[in-house]
Amino acid sequence: MEKYLVPHKSSPENLKKPSLRNRWKRSVVELNGRFDPKYRHDLSALLMQSYHEIGVFPHLYHVSGVPCQTHMNQLGSGVIIDGLGTLRKQGISALEFDTKGIYLVSVTRSGCLTVHDFEALYCQSSDALPHLKEDEGKHVLHISLNQQLDAVRWNLANLDEVACASRKSNDVRIFDIGYISSEPVEVLLTRRAVNVIGSHVNKGLCDIAFTATDESRLIASDTHGMLNVWDRRMSVLPCLELTTDSRSTLNSIQLHVENQIVFASGKHGSIYMWDLRGGRSSAAFQSHKEVCHPPLTSLKLATMLEKIGSLKVESSGVKENDVTRKKMESSKATLLDQEEEEEQTPLEETDTTIAALLAQSNIVPQEIHSIDLDPSSPYQLAFHLDDGWSGVLDIYNSQVTHVHCPPPAWLNGPNNSADQLHLRKPSWLPTHSIYAVGSSSDQGIHLLDFYPDSSSPSHVDYNEDVSERNCHGKQNRFVPLSEGVTACAAHPLNGTIIAGTKDSSLLVVSQKHHCTSDTECKQ
Repeated sequence: MEKYLVPHKSSPENLKKPSLRNRWKRSVVELNGRFDPKYRHDLSALLMQSYHEIGVFPHLYHVSGVPCQTHMNQLGSGVIIDGLGTLRKQGISALEFDTKGIYLVSVTRSGCLTVHDFEALYCQSSDALPHLKEDEGKHVLHISLNQQLDAVRWNLANLDEVACASRKSNDVRIFDIGYISSEPVEVLLTRRAVNVIGSHVNKGLCDIAFTATDESRLIASDTHGMLNVWDRRMSVLPCLELTTDSRSTLNSIQLHVENQIVFASGKHGSIYMWDLRGGRSSAAFQSHKEVCHPPLTSLKLATMLEKIGSLKVESSGVKENDVTRKKMESSKATLLDQEEEEEQTPLEETDTTIAALLAQSNIVPQEIHSIDLDPSSPYQLAFHLDDGWSGVLDIYNSQVTHVHCPPPAWLNGPNNSADQLHLRKPSWLPTHSIYAVGSSSDQGIHLLDFYPDSSSPSHVDYNEDVSERNCHGKQNRFVPLSEGVTACAAHPLNGTIIAGTKDSSLLVVSQKHHCTSDTECKQ
C-alpha cells in the first residue's frame, strides 16, 4: 500500500530548527547528591562577601576577683617587662577550636590561658553593640601562668586536654579542662643542650602538634632548630629529637592527616619534612636507639618563588605579576600627582619611595610565620611570611601554586610599617580552600581564595582576561576590623572566624545577625 501514497514535499521555508533548551544544571546535583566542585567554588565568592565583624570582646577578665595579668596590662601602657629586662608587647599569640567546635582556647603574651564556650561567645555577639563584655561565668578555664605564652593546642585524641608552651621556657604544660585547677596535670621537658664551651643553652618552645590517633604522642618545635617528640607513657623527656641543618627557630609545625609526615617552617625561610614511618631517612617512633634524625627533605621558599614564571625577575631587575604590576603603576601615578600638587616635595623623596616600591617585589628569604594544611585539600600547605606574603605549597609536586602579595605597609602613609613584634597565625576555613590572614599593616583580615585550580585569583597560572570573559571573575577580599589581628581560628563546622588582636581582644567575624521580628530587634 505504501507505493500508492503520495510523498509530502515540504518547502525549506516551512522547516523549523529545533529549539535548544538550556541544560538543567541542577540535574547533576539531584542525581549525585553533591555539588560540582567548580560550582561550589563559584559560590565561595558570595561566602567571602558575607563576612563582617559582629562582636568585640576585650580581655577584661579576673582571677579570684582580681584583674588578671592581661587585664592589668591593658589598663597600663600595654608594654610588659619580663624577668630578663626585655620589652614585649601584649596581644593574643595563639587560639584554636576543638575538633567539634564547642570550645575555643586562647593564650596571650601576658600569660593568660582561657577556654571559651563558643556558643556563649557567638550568642553575645551583636553588630549593633560591637564592644561587649564577655560573661566570665561561661569560661571553662581561665588561669594566669605569669609567663609569656606563644602556642596552644588541643589534644586531638583527648579533647579534655590542652597544651601550651612559651618561647621563654623549655617545658610544655598540659591542662585538663575537666579539673578546676591552675596546676597542669603534666609537664614535659626538653633535654638540656650544651654549647661548645660547656654551658647550658636555654631553649624555648614555639609550636605544638598532637597526633590524632594516640593521646600520648606530642611534638613541639624549639628555638634551636629542633623538633622534640614525646611519648608520655615513657618519660617527661623527649624520646626523639628531629634535627635540621640550622640552629634557627622553627616557628610552626604541622602533622599530615595520616600522622606520618611532619612539616616545620624555619626563621630563614625553609620548610622541612620528616617521615615518621621508619626507614633509613625517616624518624620512626619505634626507634629509640638513635638520638637525632635529619629531615627527609628541606625546601627554600625563595628559590621556589623564583621559579614561578609570573614572578621571574626581568631584565630591569623588578619582579612583576599582574597584581604587583598594577599596584606599582597606581602607586607611581599617585606619587607623581602628589609631586605636582606639592611643588616643595623633594625629587629625592619620590625616587626613594619608588625605589622602595620596587624593592618590595624582590624575592629574598623571609621568615615563615606559620604553615597550615588545607582541611579540604590536604596536599595544600599554606605559608605566611614576615613581609605579609602568603601562598600555597603543593606537597606532592613540591611547587608553589598560589601567591598573594599585599601592598607594602608604607603605601598607606609614611608612619605605617609592618608589625615586627607579633607572629601572625592565619587559619583555613573548613571548606572552599579559603585562607584567613591577619594584615601585617592594616586593621583587618585578608580572605584569600586558594582554590586548587587556575581559576583562583591567587593561582600562579591565573589569567584575568580569560576569567572575565567566562564571567567567573573572582577576587580576594579584605575585611576591615576594629583592631589589628595577630591570630585567626575558624570554626570547624560553620566557618565563623575568631580573630585574636594585638590588644588581646577577641573579634567575632561572621554573617550579620538578622532579626525575624521587632521584638528580637529591640532585644
